[in-house]
Amino acid sequence: MTAARRLRAHTRTVLEPFGLTPSTARALEMVSRHGPVRVSTLAEHLRVAPRTATELIDDLEQRGLAARRPDPGDRRAVLVELTAAGERATGDIRAARDAAGERFFAVLDEADRRDLARILRRLRD
Repeated sequence: MTAARRLRAHTRTVLEPFGLTPSTARALEMVSRHGPVRVSTLAEHLRVAPRTATELIDDLEQRGLAARRPDPGDRRAVLVELTAAGERATGDIRAARDAAGERFFAVLDEADRRDLARILRRLRD
């Protein structure tokens, strides 16, 4: 639990320069991975209530990182997609998180990293 708390704190620190919360960054990443997506689908992927997903998208939209557009397959629905600024921010955040992850796990040698990855996969599955 202590390691998980440290990792979450580390993540918040990495996201500070971008002005994003971990939840907003996860929403940004999810839209980046899945392309234009309905808010309801985003909520399912993030495991949050649709209202919460709407608030996350509102925040991304206010920052110019995402935009809503009508779903051509269902005119009652709306899709969320990243703007060019959102795509750039996603790349920058990934790079910052990768660098921070390297620093966080630097105390482990390569064998320990492999063991940790194997153990975590086993627990996940």
